[in-house]
Amino acid sequence: MTRRLLAIAAVEHPGGAEIHLLRLLSGLATRDWKITLTTPGDGPLRDQATDAGYDWRALGVGGLAAGAGARALASWPAARRLARDQDVVYLNGTVCGRLLPALPSGAARRVLHVHDMVARVPSFWRRADVVLADSGAVAARLHGLRAEVVYGPVDPAPPEVPAPWAPGDGPVIGFVGRIEPRKGPLDLVRAAPLIRGAIPGARVVVVGDDPYGSDPAYTASVIESPEIERYPWTDDAPSLLRHLDVLVLPSHQEPFGTVLAEAMAVGTPVVATRVGGLAEVVDDGLTGRLVEPGAPEQLAEAVLDVLAHRAEMGAAARERAARFDVADYVERIERLITA
Repeated sequence: MTRRLLAIAAVEHPGGAEIHLLRLLSGLATRDWKITLTTPGDGPLRDQATDAGYDWRALGVGGLAAGAGARALASWPAARRLARDQDVVYLNGTVCGRLLPALPSGAARRVLHVHDMVARVPSFWRRADVVLADSGAVAARLHGLRAEVVYGPVDPAPPEVPAPWAPGDGPVIGFVGRIEPRKGPLDLVRAAPLIRGAIPGARVVVVGDDPYGSDPAYTASVIESPEIERYPWTDDAPSLLRHLDVLVLPSHQEPFGTVLAEAMAVGTPVVATRVGGLAEVVDDGLTGRLVEPGAPEQLAEAVLDVLAHRAEMGAAARERAARFDVADYVERIERLITA
């Protein structure tokens, strides 16, 4: 029996939350689900939806700026119409949760997937029939809600692609992701001289952009630094991770850290900060190292330690990443949203 799912996304440029969603939708489509995806307008996420054969509709839910929540009210009638013939409405993120008051109970099953470390829980989130959280750290903030923890999905065997950097003799330490203060790449830039001081041939690469222009001065301080090699974002980012000797995620706030799980899945050990859900992904001393945020010296020491134990940590990382397999993720969420 074909089931119908309306997935609502808040943005047009895929980030971690949208990557989770696309992997889920791809799996559900093979299980006889008919998918409709909404985004605020034209953009890469719409293109990926149409390429996958999903129905697409434009639906704005407001951004993060002041007054954006009130502007989302204009989308309520369209959201009701779109939800009318669906079995499940999947609100991918807290911004999309603004539509919950518009969705009647007893019709389509309402699913709210929380991908953020929220500061407060609006009362109308209780209208959701199912609440999903990216990590135990995320769930712990959802006071009054019964949240199911579903760690992010990872492709265990991304396709082989060449690295954008030229081959060399030294180890390659890398950051892959959005270049913004929350992700902390500047801390890796500041750690780079310390790493090279201990291993002169070491290279530090940064792969990413800031598509939202969240802090242009911060982004410029990273991508223009002579301490690193910088490469633009690519949709093949999960495949590039196997070309790194260590993946570094020096975030100051992070609900899960998909890139860590992706690196581990291809046998690349990691260094991350002890924030949010990252300690649920990284086994400190086994699959990588955890350090305090905003501490370049600790970051450099951890990178050097991981490089000294790369083979055993890489093997352990690959083994532990099996718990993030995308097929298991799809199966578990399908059970939760249809129960």
